[in-house]
Amino acid sequence: MINLLAASKALQVFIPALILLVLAMLFAIALAYLGKKLAVSRDERIDQVRDCLSGANCGACGYAGCDGFATALVEGKAELSSCNATSKEKKEEIAEILGLTDTGEATKVVVCCHGGQDAKDKYDYVGYGDCRSMELLAGGRKQCAWGCLGTGSCVDACQHHAVTVKQKGYSEVSLSKCISCGRCISVCPKKIIKRIPASATYYVACSNHQKGKEVRELCTKGCIACGLCVKQCEVGAITIVDNLATIDYTKCINCGKCAAKCPQRCIVSTDANR
Repeated sequence: MINLLAASKALQVFIPALILLVLAMLFAIALAYLGKKLAVSRDERIDQVRDCLSGANCGACGYAGCDGFATALVEGKAELSSCNATSKEKKEEIAEILGLTDTGEATKVVVCCHGGQDAKDKYDYVGYGDCRSMELLAGGRKQCAWGCLGTGSCVDACQHHAVTVKQKGYSEVSLSKCISCGRCISVCPKKIIKRIPASATYYVACSNHQKGKEVRELCTKGCIACGLCVKQCEVGAITIVDNLATIDYTKCINCGKCAAKCPQRCIVSTDANR
């Protein structure tokens, strides 16, 4: 009698446990089936493209990070040329994965003003040390409307510590650290930070479009549109456009003759920016 009672109690525990176990197994099978049935397929190319991107997550392409940009590339919603942080070789790999033809030429960033202390001030600025704030006060302290204000909005914007303000009072980009994301370009109130091809060696470190005599009165380093650089260039890569020497990088062979002849020393080599 006692044994029957014990067996009955055991069954009272065992049967509910067995039922729960069977139900759990049925639920697990159902969830696994529904997971496969309702799963959103992920294009494997997204991960392949993501692995080729620089991983800077700078957001300069217009997306929150490299993951979002990779997805947009695969979905055809973004242009590969929007990313300036990824190397040309990696872009070519991405182009092969996605069947693209235009990878966009690699670029580097330069500050097209080396005026600094050699450019005259129109007032002494005392206040919050930011170019954009200074710009609100009569266009900034420099008499030259295109002069670098030298208070470092670009420095604050750079996540890779590639931009510094030189002792001479103008900003400079370290090309060994710069990924060409463009954050500094977007915050510069004077719009004098620009991209040039990564293969370029020389650039015009001036953005003033005034006549030579007016430039001389404002800055000793400004382009005076004298045209000596134009005469020196054997391949026709330099022209004077709106009173400013302009280099056509599709023609430039990086010979350096223009820089050597420039009386203002405003055509400079990127080698100094390492």
